[in-house]
Amino acid sequence: MSAGTEQRVYSLDGYHVIKLNDSIFYAFWLDYFNSLIIHNYFFPSTRYDFLGFKAINGKLFAVVKQVFITATEATDLQHVKKFLAFNHFAHKRNNDYYNEDLGIISEDLHDENVLSNNGVLFFIDTVFYLTKDFYSNS
Repeated sequence: MSAGTEQRVYSLDGYHVIKLNDSIFYAFWLDYFNSLIIHNYFFPSTRYDFLGFKAINGKLFAVVKQVFITATEATDLQHVKKFLAFNHFAHKRNNDYYNEDLGIISEDLHDENVLSNNGVLFFIDTVFYLTKDFYSNS
């Protein structure tokens, strides 16, 4: 279906997609898995199901399955900003947010990574990072 810097997306059955991610945005695989867990916590309707790993041309990819969401209208980024503010994520710059209480950064939440279906926002491609504050808050 598509490919970006970090992952390739394939249609599975009309209801799900398969994503292959090489964790290029993360220093360690653990950071990638933390991002998946955080995504699943905040956005269970578009949760990632980890299926395993696949090596392609000597490069390792995580393989995940996710529900396929069809956008019915353009995503209003002001709605995204309000939704995230309600959940204590402050807008920092561009499409990046920070939750100071939790010590979590979320980046790249533009209108191709957050879809709108009948007025409901669906976060389909998130990138989360834990800061040192995350560990001091626990």
